[in-house]
Amino acid sequence: MARYTGPSCKLCRREGTKLFLKGSRCNSDKCAFEKRAYIPGEHGNAKGFRRRLSDYGIHLREKQKVRRIYGILEKQFRKYFKMAAKKSGITGENLLQFLECRLDNIIYRMGFAPSRKSARQIVRHGHILVNGRKVNIPSFLVRSDDEISIKEKSRGMTLIQEAMEASTEVSNYEWFEVDKDQFMGKILSIPTRIQIPLDVDERLIVEYYSK
Repeated sequence: MARYTGPSCKLCRREGTKLFLKGSRCNSDKCAFEKRAYIPGEHGNAKGFRRRLSDYGIHLREKQKVRRIYGILEKQFRKYFKMAAKKSGITGENLLQFLECRLDNIIYRMGFAPSRKSARQIVRHGHILVNGRKVNIPSFLVRSDDEISIKEKSRGMTLIQEAMEASTEVSNYEWFEVDKDQFMGKILSIPTRIQIPLDVDERLIVEYYSK
């Protein structure tokens, strides 16, 4: 499947906020967004230049922000929206729940990878087990009571080891638990909107696709 292969930091600058696409680098002095906190382009940092967004532009930027956070292209993102719209409940919350339950996002949230991009690589290379079976599809949707673990032969990987040592937010999540000693995590429940730490307005995304 096609993926965006350009500079990750350029996406953060375009959306005007940190999307944390490069792991610990986003919290360091090397973060490009900290050095150039303006939109990319010839006039991005021009004195007196201001870009006014229309209502459509506001809705579009919110959709693009969420899509880029999870590293999903438009076709697949639209598919998730259609799934969310068909499911009972609040469409915007359903959408975020589907995105959070992707296997690559779970690996990232549990601290087994420094970023979602790295998590996708780990999943694709067959290092992840779900309920004891190898799963190499990053978009695989986990369910309540699923157990996610790192293959025994893969536990010594430097990428995984460093990510686990650097992860500090794992204990903040109530909808899953992680046993670092066993390289394993378990989904306790599907996250509610309050449990999803994203500073976005999903209602704007619903309105974007409803026009």
